[in-house]
Amino acid sequence: MLPVELWEKIRELEPCTLSDPSVQPHSLLLCSPSTAFPAQSFLIHPDSIPSDRTQSSLSVPKSSHRPGSMYLKCGFYIALLAVAVGVYLLPSPIDPEPFTFDKPPPTLVGSLAINRKLQQGRRIFYGQLKGPESFTTDTEGNLYTGTVDGKLWVIRGEQLFFITQMGQNVPECGTPEYEPICGRPHGIRMAPDGYLIVADSYFGLYRVQPHTGEKSLLISNEAGLDQIPFRFLNGLEVSKNGTIYFTDSSSKWGRRHHRYEVLETNHLGRLLQYDPVTQKAKSLLDKLYMANGIALSPEEDFILVAETSICRIVRYWLTGTKAGMKEVFVDNLPGYPDNIRLSSVGTYRVGMSTTRFPGHFTPFLDAIAPYPVLKRLIVKVTPLSLYSILLRKHGLFLEVGEDGEVLASYHDPDGSVTWAISDVFEHKENLYIGNTDLPFLVVLPQLE
Repeated sequence: MLPVELWEKIRELEPCTLSDPSVQPHSLLLCSPSTAFPAQSFLIHPDSIPSDRTQSSLSVPKSSHRPGSMYLKCGFYIALLAVAVGVYLLPSPIDPEPFTFDKPPPTLVGSLAINRKLQQGRRIFYGQLKGPESFTTDTEGNLYTGTVDGKLWVIRGEQLFFITQMGQNVPECGTPEYEPICGRPHGIRMAPDGYLIVADSYFGLYRVQPHTGEKSLLISNEAGLDQIPFRFLNGLEVSKNGTIYFTDSSSKWGRRHHRYEVLETNHLGRLLQYDPVTQKAKSLLDKLYMANGIALSPEEDFILVAETSICRIVRYWLTGTKAGMKEVFVDNLPGYPDNIRLSSVGTYRVGMSTTRFPGHFTPFLDAIAPYPVLKRLIVKVTPLSLYSILLRKHGLFLEVGEDGEVLASYHDPDGSVTWAISDVFEHKENLYIGNTDLPFLVVLPQLE
């Protein structure tokens, strides 16, 4: 046993690092912090400790900073947990459904191999046409389109002329907040009688005199059909006898919030028909996944409908033994299809608003599609304005055969000419490439 006087000195010592491997593992090495023992150390075996000294008397004083650091960490984790709980409890603007793609995106080989064909195009009317979504032409060769600021335009030769404003014409037109006020013409077609038929996303289906701009409302969004108002009129097609086919992409979301529609995968879209003689509309198909662009077959015995949010196109038979039946025309597309246009050789050109390519990781929307909780969380923490920044600037449209086979693809891999392609309209020797909200129109010479 150690003398009590020496033991009191030892209590002033601090632990040292064991540098001698021969030191017994159950011994305690102490060093003096005072000048009284400037370079001495003591190796103390537990048996040498006086029996009246408790284990607590040997405890080494902790650093004064350690409790504060521990409290800081605890406070950080508590704050983080509070934020997580707060975000979880926030109401989500969307009510998504789970969806699982049956296949991964197709490999970019063969007819889908990346090329630079779209880079042979050129931009026109830069800063004058913002988001020329869709196109039609008249017997004189004039080209018509509508833009994101709610305006209708006609292109005669190399000149651009204003036709009419679908809603109010105010300086703020062209911004998302004012779309419900200014209007947004999406589908546009020429009827057999020489009048324009326009599907405005916010106001309804219109008949427009192309020379004077006079508008006649055929059916309003508010009236809708079957006691369901229209929220997002989109695709449009007119048959040879004047029958009008159009889509309502969603009975829930308007055009400004179409990305919510894609995230929800809620199949609230419809394919509709309007008879200009009886002035009556009817629903042909419902429960479509963001029904978008449409195209009649050359014989008008069926109509194709793009289901944007699940990257496929379906065929609906209008006549024949399959009349009234729906079937998949082409599935697992390498992007999200927008408008579909019939070419002069009987193929279909499909604009891709956003690409869906294979890579080291599963495409983002594919990955989150089965998980409604995750989609709700993403929408809570990501402002709607940031979604466009996250999209890949890769221009793409496809040429699809009558059997649904992809025959060719046209790419702009770095978006140097265009991206977010909405429509591919054949006119004379050129293809006119539309987009959803870019400030120009692209003209591409037809390629062999």
